[in-house]
Amino acid sequence: MWVGDLLARGIVAGLFLALAANLFNDFMQTGHVTGLLLLASELLVAVFTMTRRRTNDVDRSMKALLLTGTSVLGPALLRASTGNALAPDALTVTVSAVGLLIVVAGKLTLGRSFGIVPANRGVVTGGPYDLVRHPIYLGYMITHLAFLVAHPSLQNLIVLAIADAALVARALVEERTLEKDSLYQAYCRRVGWHLVPGVF
Repeated sequence: MWVGDLLARGIVAGLFLALAANLFNDFMQTGHVTGLLLLASELLVAVFTMTRRRTNDVDRSMKALLLTGTSVLGPALLRASTGNALAPDALTVTVSAVGLLIVVAGKLTLGRSFGIVPANRGVVTGGPYDLVRHPIYLGYMITHLAFLVAHPSLQNLIVLAIADAALVARALVEERTLEKDSLYQAYCRRVGWHLVPGVF
């Protein structure tokens, strides 16, 4: 089991390094900082993945693995486009910063309970989790939208459409893993929204 865990951590580190190289290269060429904000968010994924708590309650189903893999792989496939942005850099940076703040707040609240594959590493209900069940995913989708506006291309559109659809499905799969815990059941009765307050 520890070999699989080590392999998963290595894959996450590799994906982060690939994304880092691409986005840093874009920053050096264009000076756009939107990609760097996305990179900062992904750095926390790498750090918390390396230090997360171990658990035996993990969803290792093919569905969970495919959804997780698709949503994690997506950002690493994004590419800085050479075309014109659809909005000024200041706007995409601001929107991306908002998403990043949500992501960082969610990850810091989770701390070592953060994980990638659906699992119960302890029920966390404070901070941004008072508003929605998956604030990190909400933040990701905001930063993804900002990146797409800053770097519009058919490839980025397809990648994010698939990755973010997988992200939403992954959130629901995670809930099915966690709902076996009575603490999580009570939390869901209190917080009804999955991703966007008042919408979903």
